[in-house]
Amino acid sequence: MVSMHITYQGKNKSMAVHDSSGTVIYTDAPVDVGGGGSSFSPTDLVATALATCVGTTMAMFADRHEIDLSGMQIHVTKEMFTGTPRRIGELKTTVTIPAGRVPADKRELLERVGHTCPVYRSMSPEVLMPMEFIYED
Repeated sequence: MVSMHITYQGKNKSMAVHDSSGTVIYTDAPVDVGGGGSSFSPTDLVATALATCVGTTMAMFADRHEIDLSGMQIHVTKEMFTGTPRRIGELKTTVTIPAGRVPADKRELLERVGHTCPVYRSMSPEVLMPMEFIYED
């Protein structure tokens, strides 16, 4: 079990502490709903969680197969659903892997692994989550 402690600081801002490590993350509501936009919004953290989970899951697979993914870049774009209720509508992820890192015969499997990360599997089916993989060969 992992726990986090969140303190609401007023003016749509919160401080979250990862209890076991002491790491702190601050959040602020986005500007379009009256926040200051001074930090990650809670839905930005969901997008970030997806991207880092995809990368971590792929890297763990790669390590077991002696594939070096150093320099891999993951870009995620969050779009909010325009209807009601307010929710995330789409998280578009692009994974870019430096040249020569992944043998051609391992790429399809590596991409499937990216789609199995726990965050991806935990998302509502209402959230579109297209994923693109680019190999810089």
